[in-house]
Amino acid sequence: MSTPQSLAHSQIDFVNNDFEALASHMHHCARAHERWFSMRSHMQRVRALAAGRIVTMACVAVVLGIGLFAVA
Repeated sequence: MSTPQSLAHSQIDFVNNDFEALASHMHHCARAHERWFSMRSHMQRVRALAAGRIVTMACVAVVLGIGLFAVA
């Protein structure tokens, strides 16, 4: 007797996907307790702060460079 298509087993493997997500999470947690975690965290904050102002800082540097070149 054949099984209807709707009752057949799905090809999606939820267990494997959950295992990969758990492994990724465990790896992330293990890295969070490393020796350089606090330094990396601080550098991420600095990078996020500077990234929002990178264009402004570049424009100020160019204007200062032009000003110094004009004075000299």
